[in-house]
Amino acid sequence: METNEKILELAQKYETYTAENLSKLIKHKSLSKQEESAANELKRQMEEAGFDEVRIDKLGNVTGRIGNGSKVIAIDGHIDVVDLGNLDNWEFDPLGGEIKDGFVHGRGSVDQKGGPVAAVTAGRILKETGMPEDVTLLVTGTVMEEDCDGLCWKYLVEEENIKPEAVIITEPTNLNIYRGHRGRMEIEVEFFGVSSHGSAPERGQNAIYMASKAALEIEKLHERLAFDEFLGKGSVTVTEFVSKSPSLCAVSDYAKIHLDRRLTWGEDKELALNQIREIVKDMNATVTLLQYEETAYTGFKYGMEKYYPTWKLEENHPLVIKGADTFRKLFKSEPKIDKWTFSTNGVTINGYYGIPVIGFGPGNEVLAHAPNEKVPVEHLVKASAFYAMFVKNY
Repeated sequence: METNEKILELAQKYETYTAENLSKLIKHKSLSKQEESAANELKRQMEEAGFDEVRIDKLGNVTGRIGNGSKVIAIDGHIDVVDLGNLDNWEFDPLGGEIKDGFVHGRGSVDQKGGPVAAVTAGRILKETGMPEDVTLLVTGTVMEEDCDGLCWKYLVEEENIKPEAVIITEPTNLNIYRGHRGRMEIEVEFFGVSSHGSAPERGQNAIYMASKAALEIEKLHERLAFDEFLGKGSVTVTEFVSKSPSLCAVSDYAKIHLDRRLTWGEDKELALNQIREIVKDMNATVTLLQYEETAYTGFKYGMEKYYPTWKLEENHPLVIKGADTFRKLFKSEPKIDKWTFSTNGVTINGYYGIPVIGFGPGNEVLAHAPNEKVPVEHLVKASAFYAMFVKNY
């Protein structure tokens, strides 16, 4: 029997095993900084699957290893999820993990507990069929991604000295192969006015007017931002407006706006900040790239600036070609090569550290962060086969 046929056969054989593992993981509600029980469950699943070594690091990431080869491949999926939202919008228990009608239902099924669970099954398949001698596989169940994408991999690279040759991100791709996405950053602009009595506003300087003028210029800036043929257009929008004054009958002496900035190819941190600085250069205002620093469930405090670089691999990159070749061998069809709309851990893996990354994951990204999130069991089966075959094929 051909290797690809054997892997597909085993992935199908472990269909129930994979679906039930995902069901168990969904039942552990795991918001960012609250992933401990989910991490312990994923660790248990890796150990049960026969991984050579499984550990939880100081930040709370779970890393399972198979093999001792010099070529290190990682398969990454974050295990934290967003909150449930309005329960009235759900047609089923979001933490029930129900397996029904060919789907596993619940928060995190798509974004993105399905990916690491499928990677655990791939590990089991590789233990059964034999690892390539020159390869080490790491499966990472990472934390705090929903709060700060890429922070977990900043920790893995800089503190754990993990630097693979290649990474597969298991964020949902609808079983397509993804090779990039826009970057993003969070910018705060503060405006400092001078208060006066509301009956004589001309005596003061109204911070609300300053911020409003800036916001209207930022709206115009959005229209002229750069465009990339593959990644699309850069964007900027005001997502929060806060103001203060000594009283409701006094001119505002302070205002603040929060900007969500999406970065296309060729746009970076300094360019984006300078565009906003130019808009407010004649105002008493400061432009700040925000910082993230929070305490993980382990009690360890860690952080980074809220700059998440744009990244993409070219379509002829060896890793993209390898992924497409793996897909063809397994599924006897042509893969769709595409990109994510949202942001992933690729912002640090590739954006900061230049490690080649492709995406392949179960589920449709339109269900990420949405009610009635569910993933097809067939996707879990095919993903587990893809991950195992990719390692064999590397």
